[in-house]
Amino acid sequence: MTQAGNVQTSLLKQPGSVWAIAFACMVSFMGIGLVDPILPAISRALEASQSQTMLLFTSYLFITGIAMFFTSWVSGHLGVKKTLVIGLVLIVAFAALAGASSNVNEILGFRAGWGLGNALFISTALAAIVGAASGGSRQAIVLYEAALGVGMAVGPLVGGVLGNLSWRGPFFGTAVLMAIALVAILAFLKLPAGAPAPAKISIAASFKALRNPALLALSVTAVFYNFGFFILLAYTPFPLEAAAHAAGLDFGATELGLVFFGWGLALAITSVLVAPPATRTFGLRPVLFTMLGLLAVLLGAMAVFHEQLKVLIILVVVAGLVLGVMNTALTEAVMEATDLPRNVASSTYSGVRFLGGAVAPAVAGPLAAALGAAAPYWLGAGAVVVSILVLALAGHKLSHIGAAHETPQEIAEDVLLGEA
Repeated sequence: MTQAGNVQTSLLKQPGSVWAIAFACMVSFMGIGLVDPILPAISRALEASQSQTMLLFTSYLFITGIAMFFTSWVSGHLGVKKTLVIGLVLIVAFAALAGASSNVNEILGFRAGWGLGNALFISTALAAIVGAASGGSRQAIVLYEAALGVGMAVGPLVGGVLGNLSWRGPFFGTAVLMAIALVAILAFLKLPAGAPAPAKISIAASFKALRNPALLALSVTAVFYNFGFFILLAYTPFPLEAAAHAAGLDFGATELGLVFFGWGLALAITSVLVAPPATRTFGLRPVLFTMLGLLAVLLGAMAVFHEQLKVLIILVVVAGLVLGVMNTALTEAVMEATDLPRNVASSTYSGVRFLGGAVAPAVAGPLAAALGAAAPYWLGAGAVVVSILVLALAGHKLSHIGAAHETPQEIAEDVLLGEA
């Protein structure tokens, strides 16, 4: 058998615990884009404004971001399996409660609880897969990477299909899938008996990490970048639906799900297949500047063409290609920029960037109501330009990034920790 055949065999020949975690990872990442196709439906069914409905992203991301600052401390004290189980229990409970809600404010609160569970789960999942997988860390990373990509792509599609039946469908569907994952992890997850105990980490470690100038600069860059990212993700369903209605087309949850499936698939492909060779060939900082520049242009184009359905759909999918490269490159830059412990740097960066994403949906709705449908896109483009300026001004603090002081396997693991 060829070497490639051996790799494929070892990759697929994994214990049940690994497949249980991989399945749970996929469903967890589905939750990020799951509500996208049903935002207009929730707005109509519960008589909520666009601004109120987009807060479903804000409450989720805000609590996820805050919790990320403490997840390394929690897992260090409770251990991997307990942290995974607690995270899954919270997701199941709050996803089901969101589906049973009678008004948008209830959903907002339950989405916040969902975000807490998601933060605990996704920040611990990679460590669990690495500990349980056969074939070494590289095989575990590939499986985690595949779960992330499939979840990001399939989330909007599932949300669209179930949302076409009822806006409650995606919430109940997630609760059922995560309950299955919870049972599988309880039944199958057996971490190696000789595995070292998790390192104890100070509860303030993530906050102290922001004293590092390089990490602080990249975190601020990520805040403004993620503002543009979530303007695109959380706000775009409304201009898409409006453009379709203007063209005389029926554009419901299924159609929105298909558009964002294309977006998620593009993001997954470039994050896995394009970003690593691009950063090796051109360097991290040139790739970051290029992707940020392209994203600013795309958001500006969305502002100009937000009333043209076909053009807007194309721009959304193309943006997915850019975002996939950008996510991987920025996280790799964060990991290379400091000598901080990986889990501390990852949780700090993830917490800050999720907070940046939480602000965007809260601003987009009122801005669109006050200044028109194009205004949120222009603000998103401006935020991305600010991230370019921050990255440029911090150049003297980041001149060392891109130097190969870690092995490719370690860098890949770091990137995945940050993407979580």
